[in-house]
Amino acid sequence: MTDMTGGGRPRTEILPASPAGTARAAALLRAGDIVAFPTETVYGLGADARNGQAVARVFEAKGRPAFNPLIVHVADTGAARRHVVWSDLADRLAAAFWPGPLTLVLPLRENHGISPLVTAGLDTLAVRVPAHPAARALLAGFDGPVAAPSANPSGRISPTDAGHVLAGLDGRVAAVLDDGPCPVGLESTIVGLADTPALLRPGGLPAEAVEQALHQALARPATDDTISAPGQLSSHYAPGASVRLNARTARPGEVLLGFGATDCDLNLSPSGDLHEAAANLFGHLHRLDAMNKPIAVTPIPDHGLGRAINDRLRRAAAPRED
Repeated sequence: MTDMTGGGRPRTEILPASPAGTARAAALLRAGDIVAFPTETVYGLGADARNGQAVARVFEAKGRPAFNPLIVHVADTGAARRHVVWSDLADRLAAAFWPGPLTLVLPLRENHGISPLVTAGLDTLAVRVPAHPAARALLAGFDGPVAAPSANPSGRISPTDAGHVLAGLDGRVAAVLDDGPCPVGLESTIVGLADTPALLRPGGLPAEAVEQALHQALARPATDDTISAPGQLSSHYAPGASVRLNARTARPGEVLLGFGATDCDLNLSPSGDLHEAAANLFGHLHRLDAMNKPIAVTPIPDHGLGRAINDRLRRAAAPRED
């Protein structure tokens, strides 16, 4: 980061999602800097996935454990195939859902060129083609793979607008490409295809849609301490305040995050629409967290996108390591 404040502290540039702003963001990536950018899911913190020093800056800025792998964003299926061993199942899912909120975990191919920091030493790579116009323009301008976890301090609430990024990482990243709020609002669904097709993380694409495209059920690996894909830490997506799930009402001193027809401080979807709830989840958590009170959450239906919403809420409510 070359821009500095008067006191000599690095300053994060705020770039519009215009041709000039996108070109500046791509130039920063080529120079080995890290740049936050919007996708349809959440804002990502991007680095050249081939540049180990740049990827290390992502881990440093986020305070992310080095054993937690990153998703690589590419411009199209052809770019993905340069880094992973492709398969008929991958082809089927890419044709159905790319560009979009689906990440595929596939074996690395020989001479893949990806920094081992990206994969956390695993022999697989998580890869996706985002649908957001600003992300697609950035990838086209950069013309290379971009490793990008969510643009927030590790374990905290994911960012769905540029303000969320700056609240957590201002001065720690070179720039933010600002194109307003993210329309999906939940991280991508991760499907493992290195072995039996498996749901590694529920997300912005319902698992049922993936299963319909595959004509088979996805395996659900047992929960253990082995990290095989991003977003699997037991405590993740957490606000500063404590989170209590399946609450019917708020206790004294709590604020209540609701769903459906209920009296609450903020409602994910008064009409009970899971797509609306997913888009609002992280933004509402940011707003409630700013109140500096414990957060209670009413029950969310556990089907379709509700499974991904509940996954994020369980991780937000999980006991945290010091």
